[in-house]
Amino acid sequence: MTLSPTRRHILFALVLSASILNLIDRQIIAVLKPEIAGELGWTDNDYGTLAAWFQGAAAVAFLFTGWVVDRLGVKWANPIGVAAWSLAAFAHGWARTMTEFILCRVTLGATEAMGTPAAIKTIAMIFPPARRATGFGISNAVGSVGAIVTPLIIPAVALLWGWRSAFLLGGALGLLWAAAWLIASRGVDFGDRKAPVAPLPSAVPPAAPGSILKDRQTWAIAIAKLLSDATWWLMLFWMPDFFHRSFGLEGLALGPPLAIAYGCGAAGSLIAGAISTRLLEAGHSVGAVRKGSLLVSALLVTPVPLALYTGHYWMTVALLGLTIGAHQAFSTNLFALIADVTPPAKVGRVTSFGAFSGNLGGMLIAKIAGLLLTAGYGYLPLFLFAACSYLVAIGWIQLLIPRMGPAEGGETALAMGH
Repeated sequence: MTLSPTRRHILFALVLSASILNLIDRQIIAVLKPEIAGELGWTDNDYGTLAAWFQGAAAVAFLFTGWVVDRLGVKWANPIGVAAWSLAAFAHGWARTMTEFILCRVTLGATEAMGTPAAIKTIAMIFPPARRATGFGISNAVGSVGAIVTPLIIPAVALLWGWRSAFLLGGALGLLWAAAWLIASRGVDFGDRKAPVAPLPSAVPPAAPGSILKDRQTWAIAIAKLLSDATWWLMLFWMPDFFHRSFGLEGLALGPPLAIAYGCGAAGSLIAGAISTRLLEAGHSVGAVRKGSLLVSALLVTPVPLALYTGHYWMTVALLGLTIGAHQAFSTNLFALIADVTPPAKVGRVTSFGAFSGNLGGMLIAKIAGLLLTAGYGYLPLFLFAACSYLVAIGWIQLLIPRMGPAEGGETALAMGH
């Protein structure tokens, strides 16, 4: 596949904007939790249940969406996925009972599961290996824009037209995106349904659907995603509630602290991607760069429990921002690690299985958070878990992938050591 720079930039911009829409649609309910809960009478456990249903549906869907993306190819997987989750977001505007909201969250979670494998595979297709970490970093950073703009814009929309209009707006934007992708990708043959990302000396036979489960790198990614993504989902769904409990913020007042915290996430993605690319271009080994970056990111999360004791608004914002930035740096290098250690024909499936595991972690932490908060234990047990989870994740990766070495074709493969 040969793309002109202009076409490459347009397609990449659309991938980035899809990531923004993905986060906006899932985050609306968190930002508007006080208003919706007040009107519909939700408890913390009810909200935790909704979050758990969303994560559970996404987790199950991720078992299949990677295969779907690999079969459809990125040209069709992108618009189908975005249109599907936009219709699901749209449906929230008419939900009234808990059962109806559960159905909407399940549908949204299942359809949004197309987003991650489609984005990762698209970036892998349109960028050469040396630039993928930068591409993933920019994608993570711009994806965080969804979490930044949601608390700034959505409360204003809800204030003007009611909270239901926020869901309708999110759905409408996604349908417009799907039409834009079909126009921008017209005439492009990505080649991902016929050949691997980079030409190899010999043909790569199609992999059986379950073959990824036999690979140690699959389980290295999966458990690391389960542990690290649990903290991400904790912050995404419960940080507005944390600021509401700690400082009495709601509505428009939630915008600045949440935007700053998620802005740190965008910075973490960009910095991690840029540093990784520079180190690789300078000749450092892929294994040292990836694992070193993961370890530094894990260490930066460890101060998060201090957010409970500062008693100072901006110090709390800074600590949570550092946590989110470190998570995004960790996630950027973990996504790059997938492309480094996985054959191109399996990237979609390994990404989806990793995302399944991450969403499973999110489902568990969402429900546990609801139960702990309802029981009066507060956020301390949750923040202590967050502080340790990334270090355990990098330890697990080191156990299953002790060494990484160069393989034919310039790709990175496992070099299993003792």
